[in-house]
Amino acid sequence: MFAAAPIHAVTKHELYDELASQARGLLHGERDRIANAANFASLVWHAVPQINWCGFYFYDGTELVVGPFQGKPACVRIALGKGVCGTAASTRQTQLVRDVHAFEGHIACDSASQSEIVVPLVDGDRLLGVWDVDSPHIARFDADDRSGMERLCAIFIQSLQ
Repeated sequence: MFAAAPIHAVTKHELYDELASQARGLLHGERDRIANAANFASLVWHAVPQINWCGFYFYDGTELVVGPFQGKPACVRIALGKGVCGTAASTRQTQLVRDVHAFEGHIACDSASQSEIVVPLVDGDRLLGVWDVDSPHIARFDADDRSGMERLCAIFIQSLQ
């Protein structure tokens, strides 16, 4: 059984270094997408401060469908190009949104969310889905979070191969 060690990071860089190490250990040897997504979401939920939702939306060939997550119930389906998640999926670029109310077309699944980061999950040319993290604080996410979350998502994608 995997036991996540307490993270005693001082900086975001240290936090993501430790999280990456724990994610590698947690996902090692398992290839099941749902199992890895569930454990990945739980790991991030318990380690990253000031978030109120984190989870996956998987691409089913037509739209994004909610997958394993931590937080309040979520929107079930999101069209490509709609909201922050749909934009990340269609552009295949990480979306770092300092204030969700300033993002035209934002889909408010939880009215407490104020900022958001969404990383597209792409394996080669294939869109797998997106990793979505919300915060109840405006401007919660920055370039360090972008880099850290993208690194974590690369570990998740690698675990499926």
